[in-house]
Amino acid sequence: MKKRIVKAACMVCCLAAASCGQAPTMMGSAEYAVLSVSTTDRELPTVYSASIRGRQDVNIYPQVSGTISQLLVSEGEQVRKGQTLFIIDQVPYKAALQTAEANVAAAKAAVSTAQLSYDSKKELFARNVVSQFDLTTAENSLLSAKAQLAQAEAQRVNAANSLSYTVVKATSDGIVGTLPYRVGALVSPSMPQPLTTVSDNSQMYVYFSMSENQLLALTRQYGSTAATLKQMPDVALQLSDGSLYALPGRVESISGVIDTSTGSVQLRAVFPNPDGLLHSGGSGNVVVPTYYKDVIVVPQNATFELQDKVYVYKIVDGKAASSMIAVEKISDGREYIVRSGLQPGEVIVAEGVGLLREGMPVVPKGQGAAAAAPAAEQAPAAEAAAETETAKEK
Repeated sequence: MKKRIVKAACMVCCLAAASCGQAPTMMGSAEYAVLSVSTTDRELPTVYSASIRGRQDVNIYPQVSGTISQLLVSEGEQVRKGQTLFIIDQVPYKAALQTAEANVAAAKAAVSTAQLSYDSKKELFARNVVSQFDLTTAENSLLSAKAQLAQAEAQRVNAANSLSYTVVKATSDGIVGTLPYRVGALVSPSMPQPLTTVSDNSQMYVYFSMSENQLLALTRQYGSTAATLKQMPDVALQLSDGSLYALPGRVESISGVIDTSTGSVQLRAVFPNPDGLLHSGGSGNVVVPTYYKDVIVVPQNATFELQDKVYVYKIVDGKAASSMIAVEKISDGREYIVRSGLQPGEVIVAEGVGLLREGMPVVPKGQGAAAAAPAAEQAPAAEAAAETETAKEK
């Protein structure tokens, strides 16, 4: 009887010892989310800070001196090419034009007189009444009178132009900028500040810069600069308040010169502006989509950095094995494009890599519980078998 009880107790102890022997394995193998490496396609945005300019910003300067007598526009007004903006005091210029016209009339009269004198001397010379000298003198007087007439007419044209310059007109369609000079202000062609600036905002030029390496990658992707401009996808504009401009733009030029001080090159995108939402002098960000085909993408929280190198933990034989990877850092802050160091089909730890160390056992999430369930089911069955055996011996 005692032998049977001891035998049953030994079986229970063995089961307990077996279950106790499994406990350290379960406690030493933490569960982590894992990721099976595969290739995919990605469209990722790259953001560049940008400045906004009107398609044409024209500084309006006066071409004559005088005081402003009329101001015919207001700041921010939409104007058309040829529309009058300012009128400069015209009184002295009208007087100058009248003087020039009077000089022209006097010169014409002088020419008529010289012509009559020359015709008369020519007739008398034919009759041998006057000498060749008299005829030549009359001809020279006529030529001199005609030259004075041409000079007077040129002065009249100049005076008429000066008078027309007193009416300052817009040289292009656009929006009127600030108006620093008002009625009564004395202006001249030599003043440093323009009367105003007219910005053609029907289309907006958005300038942004990218590094030399980014430009090289872009050019290699499409084959050449011309092919890049032709095939490059539409770009978006993020406004200063963080919102996206509703209409897409196109990159239409890439500077052929790299700025040696910054190592960057300037690009220009064109955006339509039918509603006038964009203003010259504004700022924002140009969002350029970049397409990647058949690439390996890993989340950034699945990586860690050591001495400027990027690493991941691969799962090899159930243990963590660190591996360095070469990545292309992108600006979304969430993912890396892996250039080398990983192959499709490999399994890496997807999160919690900061808690791992080289060689630590790793159990993928969900598999630890599945492995523990059969062991938990075996213990009650063993205990029941021991109790049955004891009852039989009794």
